[in-house]
Amino acid sequence: MVNIMSEDQNKTIPVKFKEAVAKWGDRVAMRKKEYGLWHDISWNEYYDKAKNVAYGLMAMGFEKGEGGAIIGENSPEWVYAYIGIQCCGGVATGVYATNAWQQVEYVVNHCEAKYFFLENEEQLDKWLHFRDNAPNLKKVIVWDMEGLRHFKDPMVMTLEELFKLGQDFSQKNLALLGERIAQIAPDDTSMLIYTSGTTGPPKGAMLTHRNGVWMGWAITQMNPVYLDDEIMSFLPLCHIFEQLFTILLHYQIGHIVNFVESLDTITENMTEISPTVGHAVPRIWEKYYSSILIRMSDATWFKKLVFFTALNIGKKRAKLRMDFRPVPITLELLYKVAYFVVFRKLKERMGFDRIRVAYSGAAPIAPEILHGFQSMGINLVEGYGQTEGTGVTTTAKLGRVKFGTVGEPLPGIQLKIADDGEILVKSPGVFKGYYNNPEATEETIIDGWLHSGDVGEMDEDGYLRITDRKKDIIVTAGGKNITPQFIENKLKASLYINDAVVIGDRRKYLTCLIMIDEDNVVKYAQDHKVQFSTYKDLTQNPEIKGLIGKEVKAVNEALSRVEQVKKFTILPKKLYEEDGEVTPTMKVKRKFINDAFGDLIEAMY
Repeated sequence: MVNIMSEDQNKTIPVKFKEAVAKWGDRVAMRKKEYGLWHDISWNEYYDKAKNVAYGLMAMGFEKGEGGAIIGENSPEWVYAYIGIQCCGGVATGVYATNAWQQVEYVVNHCEAKYFFLENEEQLDKWLHFRDNAPNLKKVIVWDMEGLRHFKDPMVMTLEELFKLGQDFSQKNLALLGERIAQIAPDDTSMLIYTSGTTGPPKGAMLTHRNGVWMGWAITQMNPVYLDDEIMSFLPLCHIFEQLFTILLHYQIGHIVNFVESLDTITENMTEISPTVGHAVPRIWEKYYSSILIRMSDATWFKKLVFFTALNIGKKRAKLRMDFRPVPITLELLYKVAYFVVFRKLKERMGFDRIRVAYSGAAPIAPEILHGFQSMGINLVEGYGQTEGTGVTTTAKLGRVKFGTVGEPLPGIQLKIADDGEILVKSPGVFKGYYNNPEATEETIIDGWLHSGDVGEMDEDGYLRITDRKKDIIVTAGGKNITPQFIENKLKASLYINDAVVIGDRRKYLTCLIMIDEDNVVKYAQDHKVQFSTYKDLTQNPEIKGLIGKEVKAVNEALSRVEQVKKFTILPKKLYEEDGEVTPTMKVKRKFINDAFGDLIEAMY
């Protein structure tokens, strides 16, 4: 593949956007479903809307280097605002649509946003809670006015009004946008991506235009993406993982971005679209996999026999391939039969029939889930990285997925392991630092190396294996170092366990807080006539405790004595982002859980 970075290394995101429009003008850039029909949006329409946002902001006095914030579900309007802000030379900041108003207030004020784009009445209500405590804001722009027809406020305008303002202003200042884009330097901050706050208040990572343009190129060097590819956009757009596919990679490749209707319609939209490139967080892949197994448990004995026979064949083949060992010809032939009879039809029903490659990222995935998808002929690969490195450090190549690893470094990335096992990264994707937080920046970037906070090791093939978060390593009372993530991933591979938090620092033995997979456990309860009335009743039922006990015992049998979980407790409530228990990408906030359920932990000791 031609190295395009020699010519692109000094380009900015708006320049790449304009080049994409010039190259693919009338081609479909995005699709959005409205009133039951998918509507095409061309690159030319995309540019017109983003241009009008930029001109509208400049008409209101938006200066180079100022900030704009956006909150809402994934949609073309979200992206128009994001690139429109950047075309003005501004810094764009996304806010999680699920955040409580206090969290929104924190981000909007911390990033010093002058303009705030929001989706609808729900998000406007959040702003109204803190409007008197956001002195930097000059204007609030709403793109979905349903339920707000009669709402009037001098601080609020609609996106349509901004488009009109921008259109009128552009006619009198035709050259202004081009002049503003020309003033933007590659090392200017283009976006603030706020970390999910697992260890404290969110920090705003400053990513430059150079960071974004480079990553849009580098990610394609591992597994090519093509012009006729299609993706689904549904992960939070303020997270770097989604921005890679919906924005940064989009300007590089020109594929079609399909915005799902809602998180509740992902599976339905998947079958309608049949994307060719997939990406999601582990929780979604785990749900897909468990739903397949649960569905098969309800099938006739013959279908069950055929499916699980095929799955066992697939697992044997995948294990050999993922350990870089040759597959015997007889096993390969058996797999071709299994694929034709079982997996081909299964993939069609799931909308996975066109997927060439699928990525899992933003959190560790249980190796057993990765193995399961590979067994069925779905090329799910795991990537590793962090916001501070523009999203991706390593990923696996198709046909070179190695069991238990997160792949190889992207081209241009230097990676080394420190004496204490911490993963250090140096690349064109390493961020400028944390906004208004020089102390945290100095702790994270030392001598040009990004200190990831993750512990890992490189194997003989140059593949990275993640063992844990540096801060999460448990040292038992007996002085043994335990990596809880390894144990937790094994537990999460169970159909009945959604998440797990292993406890044991300075303790005599390990215990675990377990979050059940509600759908699968409820189905088990119904199938086995287990009586319950509430979620709490379900978690406290002796038969359900016995079910989880068997799952824990099965995991313990594969662990050394010191790693085994001696006691466990099922949490009596679901974990919610609004309660501060999980991040928007569904990562458990370990410290919060330890504090909030301290009494349950102490009871196990």
